[in-house]
Amino acid sequence: MYDVIIIGAGPAGLTAAIYLGRAGKKVLILEKNVYGGQIVNSKEVENYPAISKISGFEFSNNLYNQAKNFGAELKYETVVNLTKDKEVTTNRGKYQAKSIIIATGLSNRTLEIDGVDSFIGRGISYCATCDGNFFKDKVVAVVGGGNTALEDAIFLSNICKKVYIIHRRTAFRGEKILQDILNKKENVEFILNSNVVKINGNELLESIIINTNNEEKELQIDGLFLAIGQIPNNSYIDIIDLDEKGYAIANEDCKTNIDGIYVAGDFRTKKVRQLVTAASDGATAAINAIEYIERSDKK
Repeated sequence: MYDVIIIGAGPAGLTAAIYLGRAGKKVLILEKNVYGGQIVNSKEVENYPAISKISGFEFSNNLYNQAKNFGAELKYETVVNLTKDKEVTTNRGKYQAKSIIIATGLSNRTLEIDGVDSFIGRGISYCATCDGNFFKDKVVAVVGGGNTALEDAIFLSNICKKVYIIHRRTAFRGEKILQDILNKKENVEFILNSNVVKINGNELLESIIINTNNEEKELQIDGLFLAIGQIPNNSYIDIIDLDEKGYAIANEDCKTNIDGIYVAGDFRTKKVRQLVTAASDGATAAINAIEYIERSDKK
């Protein structure tokens, strides 16, 4: 029996583990990939209070070690079922807790065309800062129109020979300051009102076909970076209320419709999804879980 099981070892989950550990609670963190969540792939973090600059990898390591030092236990297992009685089933076994914190985060959205999966790691990537150096002095394209796509393009423009930015709409959704930076880059070209419709290559990606105003043309590129949004990781979650987009419905106290089950981080319904708000959610969920456990123990 654990006091709290945390599903997901991103910033929200690890922050929750820190608060719970300091409160003397027995904590199990279940993570199917690596601790740190998506921030682990960020080259630099510059918007976290009191930390001028730090890599996402170092930030994640610091969080994990802090949680571990407070007694949190981490297991790399995939959760396949969760019950109202706080029983968690994974690909390796079953665990019971007094309270649950779901901090599963989001996954990258992909292109709905043939061939994408087969070229992941062979020319297609979801992380410019992770894989950009593999394409130094080469030609690449970024798909997307938000801040992530624009930031990826800026990063790639400093190491690649040519960067195309492909967006399905006629205008970007990302911040104007990022667009202004890209407009000044001689090796960056915008391709708007366009969609990628085909991937070409043998062992490695060689080119893509894009459709612009119902006309198709081929772009010879070495790398394709996808930054077209994210979807909530909710594949096994059917006991808590979700909104129409699949996000867990929770208030500012991170409470769900099930007593003793909380949700923290990007997976919950909220306007702002940033590193600092994930940490805030983790602390909030942990404090409420502690109060729930103490109330339950008195009954």
